[in-house]
Amino acid sequence: MPPAPEDRPAELPARPELSETTATAVAPVGDRRPGGSADAPTGSTPPTGAGSGGAGALLDAILQSKSELFRGSREVLRDSYVPPRLPHREEEIRKVAEILGPALRGDLPSNLLIYGKIGTGKTAVVAQVRQDIERRATATSRLGFLTVNCANIDTSYSLLQTIGNTFAPTEADRIPTGWSLDRVQAAMVRTLNARKATTVLVLDEIDRLVARSGDNVLYTLSQLNTELDGARLSLVGISNDLKFTNQLDARVRSRLNEEKIVFPPYDAPQLEDILKDRALEVFREGVLDPGVIQRCAAYAALENGDARRALALLRLAAEMAERDRSKRITPEHVVKAKSRLEQDIIVECCRTLPSHCKVLLYAIVQLYERRREGLQTGDVYTAYVRLAQRLGLPPLHARSISNYLSELENLGLIRATIVSRGRGGRTREIVVDVPIPETIPALQDDPLLAPLARPRGLNQTILTNFDNPNRTGPAN
Repeated sequence: MPPAPEDRPAELPARPELSETTATAVAPVGDRRPGGSADAPTGSTPPTGAGSGGAGALLDAILQSKSELFRGSREVLRDSYVPPRLPHREEEIRKVAEILGPALRGDLPSNLLIYGKIGTGKTAVVAQVRQDIERRATATSRLGFLTVNCANIDTSYSLLQTIGNTFAPTEADRIPTGWSLDRVQAAMVRTLNARKATTVLVLDEIDRLVARSGDNVLYTLSQLNTELDGARLSLVGISNDLKFTNQLDARVRSRLNEEKIVFPPYDAPQLEDILKDRALEVFREGVLDPGVIQRCAAYAALENGDARRALALLRLAAEMAERDRSKRITPEHVVKAKSRLEQDIIVECCRTLPSHCKVLLYAIVQLYERRREGLQTGDVYTAYVRLAQRLGLPPLHARSISNYLSELENLGLIRATIVSRGRGGRTREIVVDVPIPETIPALQDDPLLAPLARPRGLNQTILTNFDNPNRTGPAN
């Protein structure tokens, strides 16, 4: 049973990435090549004295100056940028191209599932193969790609509505909110049939869609070709969770698992190669001190080989050096960037978590702070129930909390290891994988958890003692 929807705010479907060879192509923002340089833009001069409240002079100086560190767009250092070359992913590119390439001949590609930890290049590889296919496609190929991020569009209704509205030929053909799910599906099928084309639907973070809405929509999409007349649909799922298919119905699993590719994590030397490629594109010659790239790569290699983390460290280190008015980027800037990035990630993750997920994380952090050893899932669930009741929230069932534990692990906030307990079976042993001093205040900033904060004296914990429900105050 997926986590209860009431603790997730309703979201309007975001406009997905779309590109078609049969209509005017709209390149995804992340796929557009950064153009020009990072030099000051030309154009009209801002009014004299604008922003004189204090920031105006600083902003004018930034506008009129040239960066001494960047020579190209710093978007090159963001994970949304798709570079012309993806080091150490040549084999994965070949496999994806072999599976999707037959669409150029008018054949229907097999459904494909791509697995791998965060930052292993899954989305970038699919995006690059898509670009290569589109460059070779002709107007008669009748082929289109649609990429949907299931972190934003995570319900059956919003996904089917998004597919239909993306390809709707006119505004009058768009699917409004308020229709029944069956009516939305019928309208989507009519829209796809009208195109009479092959559509490759890429579901990024597909595991989030399943966790939120179950596998019914995947079953619907996987057998949609039996309903389409002249149009065809191929699915590409991208997941950070290697085990998410265990939650799927056997029929859905067999349809989706036609092809499967697992992306291994990058090691430190591979991350160095990735950073060197990007650095050549974006930095002026000679501004990187020895050891900067190596340190960024080493830190990221410890984070499951996360290339996104390596790029973020290098970009933030460069921006910190720029704010310091330094003419070089040093290893010390990387150390500062790492500290800032960890704090920012924790704050952002805590801010965007569903309510019950925040309560669960708070319970884990408190329990781990006391015991300083791996936590059993049963103890975690008991602590969560007590805390939820104290806050006046009806606790979720253990199955929903198990799904939330997987989500916290995917975000890198906790680490869960399967351990055997002999005749007692197997359980997950949980440890906190983020700095507790930064995590506690980030959680307590939420109005839901603010009542749990207590005034504390020197060397006292800031957390409420909910292991003992009879205690009403802080520890003496």
